[in-house]
Amino acid sequence: MKLHKHLKQLGVAVLVGQALMIPAIAAVNCRVLSADRLFDGENLLTNTAVLVKGQKIVQLGTKADLAALCSRVLDMGNATLLPGFIESHAHITFQNVRKDIVLRHGVTTVQDTGGPLQAPESGRAALRLLSVGPIIQAPSGYPLNIFGGTGGYDQIGYPVASSTEAQTVVQHLVDGGATAIKIALEPGGETGAPWMMSHGGNPVPATPWAILPQDIVDAIVDEAHHPQNGRPARRVIAHVGENTGFERALAAGVDEFAHMPCAPIDESLLSQAANTAGLTFVTTVDTLSSCVDTTTHQGIHSNTAQLAAKIADCESATPGNCAQILYGSEIGHDNVPWGVNGEEMHMMLMLTSGASIDFMDVLNVFKAATSKAGKHLGIDKLGTLTPGAPADIIAVKGNPFEKFKLLEYPDYVMSSGQPVVNKFK
Repeated sequence: MKLHKHLKQLGVAVLVGQALMIPAIAAVNCRVLSADRLFDGENLLTNTAVLVKGQKIVQLGTKADLAALCSRVLDMGNATLLPGFIESHAHITFQNVRKDIVLRHGVTTVQDTGGPLQAPESGRAALRLLSVGPIIQAPSGYPLNIFGGTGGYDQIGYPVASSTEAQTVVQHLVDGGATAIKIALEPGGETGAPWMMSHGGNPVPATPWAILPQDIVDAIVDEAHHPQNGRPARRVIAHVGENTGFERALAAGVDEFAHMPCAPIDESLLSQAANTAGLTFVTTVDTLSSCVDTTTHQGIHSNTAQLAAKIADCESATPGNCAQILYGSEIGHDNVPWGVNGEEMHMMLMLTSGASIDFMDVLNVFKAATSKAGKHLGIDKLGTLTPGAPADIIAVKGNPFEKFKLLEYPDYVMSSGQPVVNKFK
């Protein structure tokens, strides 16, 4: 009887002990990050900390309030907390770029726009990688005419010769995990374009390259937007460098231009694009900065400035029914960083702000690399520091709103709740 009573008391003691351990266990799975400044994806805040539990952001508040909920507190002092940056145009897989380096340099999500098809990747302390697979192209056209090979789901390009074949390829890409569909509408010839230069010893053709005809482009967009057999709909991204491809992409109703075009684009086409609701342009101005016509002195810089001005006019007249411009640096090219690109941000600011620059213009550049990009990718709250968002967080010492370059060398990086860089220890 005494033994039975002793066992009952021991059981109670164990249960009590387990109950007392619960807060400690929870504390191991939580973190409070505090700094003088916090950008939540929309606004720059002060006296604001963030509480992370597991792989999600749980709450924002003062350091004192959040410290009462979690004892693991990291006070960074004169620093800035931000959502991890989103790179909207990269070739990570095709160019064998090290994902761990990209992550440690402040980019936590990448849209991999051309290369071997693979399912989306993500996880704690891992780069979120969203593959579009190979670029659908015309036979003998770009990109295989430059990079070589016969094409396939494990290569940079996939040539198609008919609408039926193109639709079948779209279906296979979606089934294989492609988060968007990319097409090439590139006849070549743009002054200063990287794809007009030799890659790996392959000669550049002297005559215009073949591009997909309008009926095949239309079929690709229709299949991606209105799939059969329960497949999810997918965005269509177009590689475009000049007027012919630009016009063809607009007519088909693509969702995204992978680059700001290289060659000068007709003003009427820029106006049409600016007034197209939901249409997105990814900048890549830094890597294409040599795209300037030697006669007219027009090119990617003038295209960007004109388009931005027309989008601003559209937003003044019909807010929310206009095109948008997102940050993209084309990681994988050898002239841009494997991470956040401060020069790309600087060029965006200079080219999209109009006659004068104010703080809202700076804020818009940050949004283009965080909250706006996350919304465009369709991942709930990605690119924000708000409750329920993925815990992808970076921090830099000082104020990156005054000096973009700081972002290229972050002092703290968290991926899905797991720190991978911490210079505040």
